[in-house]
Amino acid sequence: MAPYDFDLFTIGAGSGGVAGSRRAASYGARVGICEDSRWGGTCVIRGCVPKKLLVYGAHFADDLHDAAAYGWRLSGKTFNWPSLIAAKNAEIDRLEGIYRKLLSDSGVKLITGRGRLVDPHTVEVAGKRYTAAHILIATGGHPVTPQIPGIEQVISSNEALDLKELPKRIAIVGSSYIAVEFAGIFSTLGAETHLVYRADEVLRGFDHDVRAAVGENFRHRGLKLHPRTEIARIEKAGKGFKLTTKSGGTIEADIVMYATGREANTKGIGLEEAGVKLSPDGRVDVDEWSRCAVPHIFAVGDVSNGINLTPVAIYEARALAETLFNNNKLKLNRANIPTAVFAIPPVGSVGLSEEQARAKGAAIEIYRARFRPLKHTVSGRDERTMMKLVVDRASDRVLGCHMVGDDAPEIMVGLAVALNCGATKQQFDRTIGIHPTSAEEFVTLREKAPEPAPAKAAE
Repeated sequence: MAPYDFDLFTIGAGSGGVAGSRRAASYGARVGICEDSRWGGTCVIRGCVPKKLLVYGAHFADDLHDAAAYGWRLSGKTFNWPSLIAAKNAEIDRLEGIYRKLLSDSGVKLITGRGRLVDPHTVEVAGKRYTAAHILIATGGHPVTPQIPGIEQVISSNEALDLKELPKRIAIVGSSYIAVEFAGIFSTLGAETHLVYRADEVLRGFDHDVRAAVGENFRHRGLKLHPRTEIARIEKAGKGFKLTTKSGGTIEADIVMYATGREANTKGIGLEEAGVKLSPDGRVDVDEWSRCAVPHIFAVGDVSNGINLTPVAIYEARALAETLFNNNKLKLNRANIPTAVFAIPPVGSVGLSEEQARAKGAAIEIYRARFRPLKHTVSGRDERTMMKLVVDRASDRVLGCHMVGDDAPEIMVGLAVALNCGATKQQFDRTIGIHPTSAEEFVTLREKAPEPAPAKAAE
C-alpha cells in the first residue's frame, strides 16, 4: 500500500498549479489539487486574460477614430461597457471550464476548498486530510493598499474588471504594470483618467527610455499624470471622491483605484508551522529548483520570491514535474526573460536595461530610434514608437532590447530567442527586415547614441 494518498498535492489552481499538476499526472504521478476560489487563478480569472480582453475592447475606440483618415465613414458609433464586461465574463467562464476539464482529463483529483498544511506531509481541505510525498504551494497573491484615511472606499484591479458602468472620472494610484494598463483602458474608452504616482516616471524598474516614452504617449492621449505625488487621504465628495495629496492639492474622481502593490497568499495556510520559511515580504523562500526549506515542499508563481510572471510560474511548475516524475532535472534560466506591459501603446522588453548594464560595470553602446509609425502618418495620431538596443562594447553581444509601440510584446518574443542564442549587434545588422514594419528598425539601427554625462551614467 502506498505510504501517501498522493505523490503530489498542489494548493492553488492558478496557471502554475494547473500546469505542474497536469504535467506530473502525465508521467503517472497520483496528483491532487485544491482551490478555494475559481479555477484558473489570478491570470485567467482576474488578471492577464480579462485585462487583455478589456485592452482589445479599448483599442476599437482608437481604430474607429483613425478609420476616418483612411476613408471610412462611420455613423452611430456607441460604446456599451456592460456588453464588454458580459463578453469578458463569458470568456472567463469558458476558460475556467476548460481548466477544470484539462485537470480532470489528466487524471488529477480536483478538491474544492482552502488547503492548509497540518504537517509537512498533510494538507487539510474542508475538514478532510490528504497526505502527499510532495507538496506544491501555488496560491498566488492579492492586492494590498496603504493605510491612509478613506482607503476603505477604493477599489483594486479585481473590482475594476467588474464595474457595472464605465466611470466618467477615475483616479488610479500607482505606476506599475497594473496601474499603467488600466489607465490605458479607461482613458481610451473615454473616462477622464488621473494617474497618480510617487516617482518621476511610470514603470519603475524598466529602462528609462521606456518609462519616458510611455509617459509621453500618455500625455499625448490626454491622461492627467501626477508624478511625485502621494495621497494623504480620500474623502467622499457628492457621488464621487476627493483625493488630497500630501502637498495639499486635490483630485476629484467618481472611482478611485489603487494598484500600489501585491502580497503573497501565505497567511493562514500552515506554512510556517510546517517549517516553510518566508522572506521579509511574506513570500516563500525557494531555491533554483523551486524547493523551500522543507525539501519535499515547493512553491511557484506569485507566492514565491522568484520572478512573478505567469509564463515563469508555468515553466517552474512543469520543470518541477519533470524533475520529480520524469527523471529530467530541469530548472528555469532566469536570463533574458521577456516581459510586456499592455499599455496603449504597449511595452516589450527583454534582457538588461541601460541602467542595469551600466550597474554591472559593462562598457556599453546604445542604439535608439523614435519615430511616428507609418499608420499614424495618415491617421494623424500623435503617437511615437521607441526602440532601443543595449550592446556590450567588448563582445558586441546584444544585452537588452526595448520597445514602446504597437506589437511590441509580439516582437519581443522573437528577440528573446535571439538574446538567448547570444546574438551580436553585427548579426542583427546582417538580418534583413520586413518592410514596411516597425520591427525592421531593430535590424537597421546604425547610429550610436551619445555617451551620457558621467553623473547621468552613474544613476
